[in-house]
Amino acid sequence: MAHGSEPDCSGHSNDREIETIEEFDDVVGHGSLAGYRVQSVDLTDRTFPLLSLDCTGAVFLGCPMQHDAAVKVRAEGALVFPPVPHLPFDPYRGLLYTADELFAELARGGYEATPDARAYAWFQETKADRDIFASMLRAVHDDAISDALDEHLVGARVVGVMGGHAMARGTAAYEGAARLGRALTRSGFTVATGGGPGAMEAANLGAYAAPHRDEMLPEALELLAKTPSFVPSVSDWAAAALDIRDRWPGGGDSVGIPTWFYGHEPPNAFAGHIAKYFANATREDGLLARSNAGVIFLPGAAGTLQEIFDNATPNYYESRGEPTPMVLVNTAHWTEKLPAWPLLQALAAGRSMESRIALVESVEEAPAALARLGGGGLP
Repeated sequence: MAHGSEPDCSGHSNDREIETIEEFDDVVGHGSLAGYRVQSVDLTDRTFPLLSLDCTGAVFLGCPMQHDAAVKVRAEGALVFPPVPHLPFDPYRGLLYTADELFAELARGGYEATPDARAYAWFQETKADRDIFASMLRAVHDDAISDALDEHLVGARVVGVMGGHAMARGTAAYEGAARLGRALTRSGFTVATGGGPGAMEAANLGAYAAPHRDEMLPEALELLAKTPSFVPSVSDWAAAALDIRDRWPGGGDSVGIPTWFYGHEPPNAFAGHIAKYFANATREDGLLARSNAGVIFLPGAAGTLQEIFDNATPNYYESRGEPTPMVLVNTAHWTEKLPAWPLLQALAAGRSMESRIALVESVEEAPAALARLGGGGLP
């Protein structure tokens, strides 16, 4: 059954999306493909069911199939969108990315050989050409990613952790962000970050460390500190993270939501599920909108500042319903260096969001502040 689907009284899924060959075979066993949407499933070895079952109104998105099968399903009124050749990504994908997928070929060819780097190179080339077909493929891809992300997060209490990409491994700030991610995950939240380096990686690392013994995290931090940044070598930085995962397999899940728009920021390897977008605006809004249990803002620069007020706007207007908690961490940073807190206070004054914002000094105070503001679930 597809992620996020609900079973009917017979125990079968009402979800009309088929995203794996196992789901396809399960649906075939019930006798009809009519009305289903099949995403990026290789059907070249499933010619018999395609020829024998009703496919009226079905849609096949990027599904390889034999010619006679394609002719038959089209004759029944199904729509067939064939795979697009020579792309470094799949625009019709039905599932979120994994770090192993995005960093494939890293060990043999370095970061430039990975699907992540090749997708960014394609994006830069087609963006410069202003190719309408490429624009359409990017839009289809990003919509498919949003659909997969929503399915993955059904029923989850999501806390967004925002912060700057420049936060280096081996620093106290990085360690604090990692401990925050671990605490949130152990409390039953799903941590969601922008999916990149720095504070984002640290929070995803903390979530990964949550099921392991307490000593695992400081040991991992010590090893990662030997490669403090993705500059000058993304390859070395990513390899160090993948080595941590190999040394301590079976980490906790979290979500990273990065973008190819910021090509200088590679995705981090600690997020269990990665929703990578071409359109940064879609990514930013989607990350905040899905943080239904609140957002914690660690020190950052322009990107984090933008996220604060991207989050504040729907809370101000209550366009997404009741305001969600916003916790800003580090008083000096948000009152002196980048004084977002006074403006946020002035914006919230007299509105229901006023009781949903807080400024704390340290990451250790953030979980309690989140609970106090209504994030729920934390002692």
